[in-house]
Amino acid sequence: MQLICPQWLLSMADSEAPLENQAVLIDQERIKAVGPRSELEHLYPNAKIMELPNQVLMPGLINTHTHAAMNLLRGAADDLALHDWLQNRIWPLEGALADDEFVFDGSVLAASEMLKGGITTFNDMYFFPEQTVRAALAVGSRVFAGIIAIEFPTRYGNGPDDYIKKSLAARDEFAGESTVHWTVAPHAPYTVSDDTFKRLGLLAEELDLQIHCHLHETASEVTDGISRDGLRPFQRLDKLGLINERFLAVHGVHLNTSELEIMAQKGCTLVHCPSSNLKLASGFAPTAQALDLGVRVTVGTDGAASNNKLDLWDEARLGSLLSKGYAGNATAWPAWKVLKSMTVDAAAALGKDHELGMVKSGYFADMISIEINDKAHQWPINNLVSKLAYSGHSRDIVNVWVAGKLVVDTQQLVGKAADLEAQTIRKAHRVWQTRIEQVS
Repeated sequence: MQLICPQWLLSMADSEAPLENQAVLIDQERIKAVGPRSELEHLYPNAKIMELPNQVLMPGLINTHTHAAMNLLRGAADDLALHDWLQNRIWPLEGALADDEFVFDGSVLAASEMLKGGITTFNDMYFFPEQTVRAALAVGSRVFAGIIAIEFPTRYGNGPDDYIKKSLAARDEFAGESTVHWTVAPHAPYTVSDDTFKRLGLLAEELDLQIHCHLHETASEVTDGISRDGLRPFQRLDKLGLINERFLAVHGVHLNTSELEIMAQKGCTLVHCPSSNLKLASGFAPTAQALDLGVRVTVGTDGAASNNKLDLWDEARLGSLLSKGYAGNATAWPAWKVLKSMTVDAAAALGKDHELGMVKSGYFADMISIEINDKAHQWPINNLVSKLAYSGHSRDIVNVWVAGKLVVDTQQLVGKAADLEAQTIRKAHRVWQTRIEQVS
């Protein structure tokens, strides 16, 4: 057992106020106890003590939407509108390159970047999910992999039936891994048929999985859906039975008031990806209104091909500021809710709020420590919660634990993961950059 002793503890469990003179006892994968340091030292005298002076200990961040493998396409399709970006740049690149090797290497880079920025869990949607899982395991991250579905053939398979069959086989393969979880992940209403949506909805109920889907990302998606189906895409999915407490609506830029009210009533989640929405000129998601109506709002980075960073601190801060500016309300999405959106609320969105998102007894020991030192951007600290929400930065992460294992130590990956990261960076430079240039 190990006793972690930070200067400040922000458990996200009970109070907004960070506590001092606290300690956290880790026993294998989980947190065994949280409480006053003096008491835990007395109760567990043989526990190995790890001192964290000038550091805040808090739950690991949860990225509720990304495409990890697309790290290899960072900068390959910039300054384009969404459908031009997809149809004329990304899909041709993926058609030429996106095989199991591509997915593994891209996911290693993404998981490494995210872990060092304090993201202990990422919710992924991509082809070859088994390779994303292997990469996450190799680096030490927790992953929610998607049982992907899209109607057209790719290197991964010849259609939705094939994709679902292969993803379910991967789910069985990794069933014993405590850091591997699954969702059903239909790509979007404009790429998935009613029959496939119905099948995945039933599968989600049968296997107790969340539903991870792009929705209302652009205005044209909505107007095209009305022209094609006679319904807004949200209405279509609601009619098909997918709009429920399992549903994560990614982007949701063009959701209207009645749709947000239904989401609040049914317990859905809106996953806000502000950088991607701005970069692709998709619009401004109605996050302030969603929060006012009681919709759970979380944050996702999207993939590096459309962001181009996987920094959840930046995303959450930007999301909060856009929410205030768009609503004309400086009190919208305040600092405490910013931190909740990356921890407690994100865990609830993924159906794991009973074991992720807090530093609490019985929960997985997925935690991060953040250094508060003499750097100019950190002082003075008039309010530690506001400091983390509005000036928190990935460069301030010192240590990261996933399932009780220290995977980042003094800002570097530990052991074989560090070697794998270095090898993959060299390969990206020598091999993948050349392949991408050849497709271009």
